[in-house]
Amino acid sequence: MTDRERSRRLPARTVLAAFAAVTVLAAGGVWFGQASDRASAVDAAPKTAAVQDVKEDGKPPSGLPGVRDCGFGTPVSKPHVITLACRDAGTVATGISWKYYGAREAFGAGVVQVEKTTGGGADSGFPATFRLFAPKAVDGGLVFTGLEVRYEGSTPLGDTTEMYNLA
Repeated sequence: MTDRERSRRLPARTVLAAFAAVTVLAAGGVWFGQASDRASAVDAAPKTAAVQDVKEDGKPPSGLPGVRDCGFGTPVSKPHVITLACRDAGTVATGISWKYYGAREAFGAGVVQVEKTTGGGADSGFPATFRLFAPKAVDGGLVFTGLEVRYEGSTPLGDTTEMYNLA
């Protein structure tokens, strides 16, 4: 009796499964490695309204509320930039385009820029939608006093929605 030696070749299924696993892991590594690039498509955007040439469309039309950056200054209609962290301007909503801007609320989309202050990492941008609400008369002008930020995917603090007081 002779023992047949088993073939040292691996079955095709095993080879295919190993190839698929390696491919998925490699693709996942590339995808995760580029996550900061995807989340911060506009990292190079200016961080504050002060350095942008165009800050707003202009004075609010009669009857429509405006927005005062950090609760100061003249209300502006349809701002392209709203400072969210007024203490250090480390978090700013930028590139806002308004889909609807009415007397009671406004809806827009843009990017929340978050400046890295520790660890020397890169600044990050997070796509988001914005809702202005709660208009009130403040210092002789009608202004929105609330801002809701809803993130589309990854977020700076892990929350999907954040609320800000603009008064």
